[in-house]
Amino acid sequence: QVQLVESGGGLVQPGGSLRLSCAASGSIFRLNAMGWYRQAPGKQRELVATTTSIGDTHYADSVKGRFTISRDNAKNTVYLQMNSLKPEDTAVYYCNAGVRPNSYTARYLDYWGQGTQVTVSS
Repeated sequence: QVQLVESGGGLVQPGGSLRLSCAASGSIFRLNAMGWYRQAPGKQRELVATTTSIGDTHYADSVKGRFTISRDNAKNTVYLQMNSLKPEDTAVYYCNAGVRPNSYTARYLDYWGQGTQVTVSS
């Protein structure tokens, strides 16, 4: 089994910053892409940012220039630095990872964290 544990959410004023962390643990032979998604009340879950195992990144247009995704492969951890936060960034943020559990399979399994609430409000 694999666990993804997020931390770093909270309440912040517009224009402020937060840093989310997501640590993967358990049966991990190799991690593929890792990313962050978010879901606001009444809306579908949407992609925020992803990063490949070699550090290539992709961002939603709504967060480009404000959010930065990074990862520490030695710690199986992905981060999301969020700057210039806006009220519309308010959502539950979920971590996602593609995990190859052992060397006997080439298949990657998809895992999600439990989510962390980010609220941007004055």
